[in-house]
Amino acid sequence: MSLLRIATGQDKEILRAKAVQIPKVTKEVKKLIKDMQKAVKKAEGLGLAAPQVGKSIRLCLANINGKMTPMINPEVTWKSEETSTTEEGCLSLPEINVDVTRAVEVIIRYLDEQGKEQERHLHDLDARVVQHEIDHLNGILIIDYM
Repeated sequence: MSLLRIATGQDKEILRAKAVQIPKVTKEVKKLIKDMQKAVKKAEGLGLAAPQVGKSIRLCLANINGKMTPMINPEVTWKSEETSTTEEGCLSLPEINVDVTRAVEVIIRYLDEQGKEQERHLHDLDARVVQHEIDHLNGILIIDYM
């Protein structure tokens, strides 16, 4: 199997579309997760969203506590009022870095690979990475924060 290609460029239609909910965790979804894990590892990224590899579905991976965590249909259910601004990069926009202001803490709800609902309270870099990846699922890129 060849490695998934990461879509690049701010005008790519797939990167600007709002991704659709995943109704059920299937073998195809699990295979896509494995392929995405290989792609993000090779690219040395902190996360990857399905639209970045040409699939407009609500699936992303995010490095949480040092572990690449798959999240299906993730949603932020709470954000702290406290924010921080930090420079971010993006695998889909190589060589572009943008200062992005995000909530310091979030609570997210998502389905894991087994289809079980999970809820996590994330802080700092973990929260930032997840917010970045969820932005991808909503067609938002870091350049939109400029």
